[in-house]
Amino acid sequence: MDMQEAAERADGILDAVFKEIRPEVQWVHGPTTTGVCDVTRRRAVMTIVSSERRGSFLGLVDRFWRKSDYSIKAVNDDLEVPAIFAQTKDGFGVSLIVGGAGQVFFEVDSPCVRESEVADPIAEPSGPTYAEAEVLPRPNVHSDFWSAGAS
Repeated sequence: MDMQEAAERADGILDAVFKEIRPEVQWVHGPTTTGVCDVTRRRAVMTIVSSERRGSFLGLVDRFWRKSDYSIKAVNDDLEVPAIFAQTKDGFGVSLIVGGAGQVFFEVDSPCVRESEVADPIAEPSGPTYAEAEVLPRPNVHSDFWSAGAS
């Protein structure tokens, strides 16, 4: 597997988890980074996930990853910045981290693969791209379900 193939596998991992999230959330691509022999794909959720719904969101993702036979490596159950770290059978590291203002971030790290060029992801974000922004804004999309209780 080369870096491009690893990036495509990472995109597939991200696509699969986002298909499981119902009601759906809006997301944007984060930066793709490459190391000496690895690649990382990222996505940020732009839908407001209220503190009241955060546990449901993390539980949904945790159950999907376990059902997909991912190995759960660690869970941070902190109320403000919870996170789940998992690994696929083929060695891809998968994480969900809740950051500032409750913004949810997904990241997929490949194992070491052959060096190659890496193209941008082809999946279309489900909301604005913020391509010109230096920094992503905080979550700003309201969901009747995921944002319930958010002020």
